[in-house]
Amino acid sequence: MENKLTEELRRFNYLVGGIDQVYHEAALKLGLSDSEMAVLYTICGEGKPCPLSLICRLAGLSKQTANSALRKLENSGVIRLEAVDGKQKSAALTDKGRTLAEHTVSKIISAENRIFDSWTERERTEYIRLTQNYLNAFRAEIDKL
Repeated sequence: MENKLTEELRRFNYLVGGIDQVYHEAALKLGLSDSEMAVLYTICGEGKPCPLSLICRLAGLSKQTANSALRKLENSGVIRLEAVDGKQKSAALTDKGRTLAEHTVSKIISAENRIFDSWTERERTEYIRLTQNYLNAFRAEIDKL
C-alpha cells in the first residue's frame, strides 16, 4: 500500500514543524531547554501551583521528560515541589522562578497574545475550532492503531 502526502498535508506538517522550531529557537535564546520552557510555560499559564500530571498533559511531555526538567528546575531553585494528596505533587514557582519566568516565558506569552490580539474574534474562534477538531480526529485515528 502506498500512501502519499497530499500537498495540503505536506504544507500542514511544514507549518506544525515550523511552529515547533520557533518555540525551540525561543527556548535557546532564553537559555532554557525545550522541556524547561514547557514546564515554566505551563506553570505560568495556570497562574498557580500546578499538579505534575497536568504539567505533563498540557506541556505534551512524557513523565520522564517532565520529571527531568522539574528536577533541574527544583535543584536550581526555580520551582518547589509540594505534596498535595498523598502521592500527588504540584510544582510552584519560587521568587527566583517568578523572576526567571518574567524574563523568559512571559515574553513568549506576550508575543502569542499580540498575535492573537491582531486577529479578529472570528479568526481566533475558527482557528481554535479547527485545531481542536484536527486534534480530536487525529487522536481517534491513532487510537485505532
